[in-house]
Amino acid sequence: MKWEEINTQICSIARTLSIVGDRWTLLIIRDIFMGLRRFSEIQSSLEITKHRLSDRLHKLQQGGIIEKRTVDPSGKRFEYFLTEKGLDLYPVLIGLVQWGDRWESGQYGEPVRYRHKVCGELMRPHYCCDQCGVPLHPSEIENCPGPAVKKLADETQFANLPLRVKKLLGSTDSR
Repeated sequence: MKWEEINTQICSIARTLSIVGDRWTLLIIRDIFMGLRRFSEIQSSLEITKHRLSDRLHKLQQGGIIEKRTVDPSGKRFEYFLTEKGLDLYPVLIGLVQWGDRWESGQYGEPVRYRHKVCGELMRPHYCCDQCGVPLHPSEIENCPGPAVKKLADETQFANLPLRVKKLLGSTDSR
């Protein structure tokens, strides 16, 4: 499969990566989360070429992650804001931060800490089961087929299903 076709997979990770899966995009989103909204601010922060930044911002707009708003009466100044879809990427960024702080932070430790504005304390978010509240650990999670995989399985000969779909359905053997 070609990278340009990754968004056609029955896989939420692949479809997400088709929008945010290059080396600059999550950094652009990070900067917008941090309050950098103007093209020149983002470009200066990332030291990225105008062409590349323009391309990535356009892609994020097309993907519904950001919106470009006029911020002056002349209509010549714009700022970029995260949409609801873009704001929903926050746990992804925090997950990357936590992994990076643990494994790649270097000799001085984590570069940024996060304070919960409600209680005023420094915090580290964590994932919990929405049903029982217990913190999640990968060894305690089982992948189960969702409606999209079930539909694909109904419409496709088993032998033609991707290996990961066969595994999700409970078999890697041909029927």
